[in-house]
Amino acid sequence: MSSPISARRICEGRQMELFRPVARDIAARDSRDLMSWPFFSLAKSRRVVPIDFHMGSISICVEATPEHGMATIWDADILIWAASQIIEARNHGLRTSRLMAATPYEILTFIRRDDSARSYLRLKAALDRLQSTTVATSIRQPAERRRHRFSWINEWKELLDERRRPLGIELILPDWFYAGVMDDALVLTIDRAYFDLKGGLERWLYRLVRRHGGRQPGGWSFDLRHLHLKSGSLSPFKRFAFEIRAIVQRQPLPGYRLSLGIGYDGLPRLCFQPAPANPFAAAPRAARR
Repeated sequence: MSSPISARRICEGRQMELFRPVARDIAARDSRDLMSWPFFSLAKSRRVVPIDFHMGSISICVEATPEHGMATIWDADILIWAASQIIEARNHGLRTSRLMAATPYEILTFIRRDDSARSYLRLKAALDRLQSTTVATSIRQPAERRRHRFSWINEWKELLDERRRPLGIELILPDWFYAGVMDDALVLTIDRAYFDLKGGLERWLYRLVRRHGGRQPGGWSFDLRHLHLKSGSLSPFKRFAFEIRAIVQRQPLPGYRLSLGIGYDGLPRLCFQPAPANPFAAAPRAARR
């Protein structure tokens, strides 16, 4: 009997070639679309309340199952790993595919997590959430009323040896995500220190700031109410604003400085600008002694 993934290849009408990433120490790349809009839960607790977001021509509906809950912004690290591997291979003239294979160690190492049994179980739980979370969006759709519906991972399977020890993982990425990754204009390099950020809100903020800050050397600002809407957070605005102020005090975002101000309309705004370069960061060790 054929495996589910093999059957999927036949159903799609073509044989997908298995893409085995080999690069480890490479730049981390993220999707501009995923950095701009509310696609993931920002909480570590299980979320089943849908994200129903509308702004202008953009609509996003993210739905979760009670069994697994909604894919979180930490689960999205797997998608960053996948995007980074695909772009690195393509830039070296290698053929890529939506069907990917890797060992848990390769994924966990890239996203700066240890390779303990606990981390492996969490990785599998993340894959389950990515597969069971469904998204319907108008982003990158040619017709205004058209929606693309998909899961972050079409399906995945675990490969085990005769002693049921993990050998690797195979997964199939959705067309919507893969097409965005293959478009240079829709991808940005991010700081690998992003993976060290602990809070869901600060992770989301970094991605949003990196998305806009990359084109605004003089900085930019957002109305806090607008930020609250774009985050998709279930927290009340008062709690959201409190958490933003705490992040401004900590300054955890790599490469950027945050501040709070008041706009011309009298409403509070979050301001950000690139952090000044450290002149000693790249200096030889001998020169620093």
